[in-house]
Amino acid sequence: MPAAPFTRTPTLRERRSDLALAAIMFVGAILSAALSTISEIYGDSTAEPWTALVYAAVVTAPLALRRRFPAPVAIVVCLAYFTAVSLQVPEIYVGNIAMFVSLYTVGAWMNHRRAATIVRVAIIVGMFVWLLISMYRTALEEADRADVAAGLLSPYVAFMLLQVLLNALYFGGAYYFGDRSWNAAQAREILEQRTAELEREREVTAAQAVALDRVRIARELHDVVAHHVSVMGVQAGAARLVIDQDPEKARGILTGIEGSARDAIHELRQLLETLRSPGEDTTDASSTVGLDDIADLVDASTEAGLPTDYAVIGDPVPVPSVVAVNLYRIAQESLTNARRHAGVGATADVRVRYDGDAVEVEVVNTGRSVAALRPGLGQLGMRERAAASGGTLDVAPRATGGLRVRARVPLPVTAITQGDAS
Repeated sequence: MPAAPFTRTPTLRERRSDLALAAIMFVGAILSAALSTISEIYGDSTAEPWTALVYAAVVTAPLALRRRFPAPVAIVVCLAYFTAVSLQVPEIYVGNIAMFVSLYTVGAWMNHRRAATIVRVAIIVGMFVWLLISMYRTALEEADRADVAAGLLSPYVAFMLLQVLLNALYFGGAYYFGDRSWNAAQAREILEQRTAELEREREVTAAQAVALDRVRIARELHDVVAHHVSVMGVQAGAARLVIDQDPEKARGILTGIEGSARDAIHELRQLLETLRSPGEDTTDASSTVGLDDIADLVDASTEAGLPTDYAVIGDPVPVPSVVAVNLYRIAQESLTNARRHAGVGATADVRVRYDGDAVEVEVVNTGRSVAALRPGLGQLGMRERAAASGGTLDVAPRATGGLRVRARVPLPVTAITQGDAS
């Protein structure tokens, strides 16, 4: 969608300043007219003094509306000035200032830029035509005078050329500074728009950060609670089956349930402490678990009724804490799903593999055949964790039954170097 064209609209304060300017200019024009009349600026051909009063009002009053109606104000002021000079009304100084201000305002405030150029060019061309005509008429009058016309003409020509130069600078300055004011206002508008856009983007980024934090917290809670509740559920079911035949074994299972509950509470407290810690980077792990703790997961899985083997392949190297936590949670979620869905008699195998440029965690379980994977929060969480670590996740049914979950994360160069050095 194209951006709206830039326009300038005067504020109430600017309108009030225009009114004050018109009043000040009117007072100045009255004083200038009085002093010009006393000094007989035009000699014997000066117009009646009352015409200066009328001219002062006509040339200054429109300035009160200069920003709202730039073109009409400029036309009225310039016509009044040319008329006053032609009639030799005794006031030229404030009229010069008023004309400069009106031309400047057309360039600085007229929203229709092509029309602004036309108005200013027309006024400037009209001024030079009028000036040339006046120069020609005066030259003829000077040439008809006394018998030393040549001597009189040269100083006069020099004076007229000086007038042309001054007028060129005068009108050129009004034109230039008007355009410069417009361009500066346009640049300020663009800067303000960009500042507003950046502020909106900052707010969106902050909202996204909050949303990501919520997702991260929800994912951590899901992984912690789902794992331990699953373990406690399996253990409780086993205790219920053997409580009558073997009370001693049932008590051992109940002890295991207590241990799972304590582990769950411990991990939840770790998560809470991380969230309470001020000034922590959001990319830091929300707990202290790592790849070495996968062995404890395997033991807990075996105690919960899913015999699980564990193996580390390759030479271990330091792994970033975020990557370690994410791989740990993926292994945890995979074993939890296996206990839920694999069925009686299933087994699992967990491998942590270091192959030089990446670390890989693979969880394979036997059990019921899976025709098609059903998407759920668990799988979504595992994929998000793998992607957040810059890795990939592969979840696929096995032909002989059960699932294979493989998460692979590339290792930073520093981790690989440290592993080679050790």
